[in-house]
Amino acid sequence: MTTRLLAIVATAAFVSATVTSTAEPVAVRFAEGLVHGFLTLRTLDGGVIANGDLIQSARGSRVTSRLVFRFKDGSLLDETAVFSQQGHFRLITDHLVQKGPAFSKPLEMSIDRNSGRVVVRYSDDDGHPKVEDERMELPDDLANGLVLTLLKNVRPEALPPSLSMIAPTPKPRLVKLAITTAGRERFSTGTTGRSATHYVVKIDIGGLAGLVAPLLGKQPADSHVWILGGDAPAFVKFEGPLALGAPPWRIELASPVWNAGQTATDGAGPTRPPARR
Repeated sequence: MTTRLLAIVATAAFVSATVTSTAEPVAVRFAEGLVHGFLTLRTLDGGVIANGDLIQSARGSRVTSRLVFRFKDGSLLDETAVFSQQGHFRLITDHLVQKGPAFSKPLEMSIDRNSGRVVVRYSDDDGHPKVEDERMELPDDLANGLVLTLLKNVRPEALPPSLSMIAPTPKPRLVKLAITTAGRERFSTGTTGRSATHYVVKIDIGGLAGLVAPLLGKQPADSHVWILGGDAPAFVKFEGPLALGAPPWRIELASPVWNAGQTATDGAGPTRPPARR
């Protein structure tokens, strides 16, 4: 049994090393620019738990993308990714904050890909603040904060073998994202029918931990992303966990809702001419 276990570990380590050494960043097919999108976070049964914004700006080849969700219970998910898009997408820095009762393990994680420094701040089971500050060899295909952007640029018929990600856990760990397609699905906007490609993103923990995780019930749930293709690809929907131990949630685009009868641009109601004296 011991010999067999060592063989499994050695094989897993070899496969992990092979994948890491051949990791390639996703090529830029559609350059990112100025964006302000309105989002809704729901449970899978449709209940709204948070409202969000995707705010993005670009200066030259450098893009800053911030995703923020403010929960009804006061929780906060706030992630800012800075990346370059010179031929390929490459993460520069990522800063993630997850705090409040919606998260079983609130934490703050910062990644600097160029230096390889990963800092995680969290509290242990007794409420004592802890800091993990590590130097890691981070690959060029690191996808923290970039998954939706990258999926808008891949070709469904030529997906990358995998992408890399630092799992947002108290002990930072480099994992792989395996991406497959589940066909195209129909949806509509108003009276117009459309179809989106359904991507499935599976976390591969790797090594012995990855082999044992499914047996222990600790394998992270898959994530699902729907992307509208064409000349201007667009994100349509996401379903999956956003944090360690969190249930699957759904991210959807939100449409503005106007107050009934409101027409004034200042929000004060219909404009009226001044009264004559």
